[in-house]
Amino acid sequence: MFTVKRLNHAVLYVRDAKKAVEFYHDVLGFEVVEAMGDRAFFLRANGSDNHHDLGLFGIGEEAPPPGHGDRVGLYHLAWEVESLPDLARAREELAEAQALTGESDHGNSLSLYAQDRDGNEFEVFWMVPREEWEQRGFGTRPLDLAGELARRGPGR
Repeated sequence: MFTVKRLNHAVLYVRDAKKAVEFYHDVLGFEVVEAMGDRAFFLRANGSDNHHDLGLFGIGEEAPPPGHGDRVGLYHLAWEVESLPDLARAREELAEAQALTGESDHGNSLSLYAQDRDGNEFEVFWMVPREEWEQRGFGTRPLDLAGELARRGPGR
């Protein structure tokens, strides 16, 4: 058996790569590290030391949207933030961009769900400290981000 450390990067097919870059830059703070013309871009997250965390390949405006449950393909990507205040800021940015589609408390993580302009779903989450997992239990519950921030204080 081999060991997988973490997701290093993801690559998405999108309709218009330049427009997709704008979304990931403006909403999630990703920066372009490499471009191949105007149809392929490689972006790095603002807290990453990877060469790139996301590749975007433009395949044309007529491309069909991604689907859920009845299609083979990517369901969503998940990016972890360092602190609970980061998650709160992410919620504000995603809501402002009209990209936020849901939020959940999974016991081990507090998660926001969103879609980019092409309908690709992604998750931004904060990992609850491991020592709390069993006490909190697992599942999918409504997220009380304000309550978590108040309970944990601004430094978490």
